Amino acid sequence: MAIEVTMPQMGADMTEGTLLKWLKQVGDPVAAGDILAEIETDKATIELESYDSGTLIRQVAAEGDVVPVGDVIAILGAESETVPEVDRKPGAGTPARRTIEPEARKQAAPAPSSPAATGQAEGRPRISPVARNIAREAGLDVSALSGSGPDGRILRRDVEAAMAAAPASPPRPAPPRQAAPAADTVEGFSKMRQAIARRMTLSKQTQPHYYLTLDIDMTAAMAFREQFNASATDEQRVSINDLVVKACAIALERHPKFNAEFSDDGLVHHGRVNVCIGVALDDGLIAPALLDCQSKSLGRIAVESKDLINRAKTGSLKADEYSDGTFTITNLGAFGVETLIGIINPPQAAILGVGSVMPQAVVRDGQVAVRQVMKVALSADHRVSDGAEGARFIKEIQALLEGPAALAL
Repeated sequence: MAIEVTMPQMGADMTEGTLLKWLKQVGDPVAAGDILAEIETDKATIELESYDSGTLIRQVAAEGDVVPVGDVIAILGAESETVPEVDRKPGAGTPARRTIEPEARKQAAPAPSSPAATGQAEGRPRISPVARNIAREAGLDVSALSGSGPDGRILRRDVEAAMAAAPASPPRPAPPRQAAPAADTVEGFSKMRQAIARRMTLSKQTQPHYYLTLDIDMTAAMAFREQFNASATDEQRVSINDLVVKACAIALERHPKFNAEFSDDGLVHHGRVNVCIGVALDDGLIAPALLDCQSKSLGRIAVESKDLINRAKTGSLKADEYSDGTFTITNLGAFGVETLIGIINPPQAAILGVGSVMPQAVVRDGQVAVRQVMKVALSADHRVSDGAEGARFIKEIQALLEGPAALAL
């Protein structure tokens, strides 16, 4: 029986994705869990995982195609099965799928002087986040590249081809410093920045926020972390953020409203605790999810968080890591920021902002002592919870971090 593989929706505002690269070819066997292709959204490059087994009998979409959410990109079936006709199901209001056959693609290409042909937009290269990172690490000047993606967008394969063509080329010298322009200039928004703007505006316009801040004495947690790391492998070494993730995972199970989302039909309680962690990229911030934190040990969270951050930076996230988050932690402690108040990541019900752990004079038993203090700020959806519930939730996190032995259970 033929099985249609469609463009997934990874985020409430996603309407289309670009199929960057096929990792399985026609005739290849496919098992559930195999990665079929790489897909680029407005904010990240995602690995498309197969949820079924069979043989890839047809690639409906070609590399570089922009495909609406819900449209068919491939068909799985038996090896000897007749390839069925594809019944396209584009979502309402989504643009038509753009496909150009190889010969037609050459004929339809604009003249080389066109901005689309050279991957330029308003003076800035149109380039995917992954391609930009690879080019930067290689010292490659992307302004000289021609993109093979939609509208001349420079993709990873274009950067890799340029690197292969000139492996021994010396790095280009830095351009001479230019004097500051006398007139105002306009910098166009990247697709990632546009997506961030849409989501954050949606959050502030549709989710009534309330805010709670709290100081957490991290002295015991820092000592616990040092002791834990002394006997841990390099992969298992725990960061402060790992401690916060584990504490939040426990607190979310005890206070399920903060692991839920508002809907017109009622409050949707999620059965999994998928904690999103903010990862800063050059184009903006993404928040992929550590999945099923409710069943993971502190050491496992440490291992998987390192892997998740690395894959987010190299464009190797999986679809559910990008779309299935239920709660978000945003942490700027590494920058010395004292307080961070976040905007809720829709459709989630809350976000925890985390600041730096700093020495601070506090009064304990009538005496002034220096303690390691971390400020946290909870932003929550007032349609889902009230201030008193938020206070109990954030106090639960405080108690877990100030008595960190519970994090090792």
